[in-house]
Amino acid sequence: MQQGAGHWPTEIRVREGGSVLNIQFEGGENYALGAEYLRVSSPSAEVRGHSPAEKKTVAGKRNVRIAQVTPVGNYAARLIFDDGHDTGLYTWDYLFDLGQNFATHWEAYLAELAAKQLDRG
Repeated sequence: MQQGAGHWPTEIRVREGGSVLNIQFEGGENYALGAEYLRVSSPSAEVRGHSPAEKKTVAGKRNVRIAQVTPVGNYAARLIFDDGHDTGLYTWDYLFDLGQNFATHWEAYLAELAAKQLDRG
């Protein structure tokens, strides 16, 4: 296993016309992550900012698709979305967390949208 990486993917596939990223890990965990979820959870500075106070709530991405997945070394993937967003590096550990904790992350996102009177689009 790569030093520093707690979770190692064995398969990554874009499915359903770019609307889903399937990722399977060494431990047998398998997650189907929606493109919208991945886009609004981007680890990029554009979304996260440079501090928690700068975090942005991304709305209107219900129909976004994954156009391409590019490996970055042995530790991450760059997801390129059809809306032009391509700056987030999704580490294996981050993708694992997004899969394992989907319900918590998604509910928090929906609550942020509601609080800011935004919608998924």
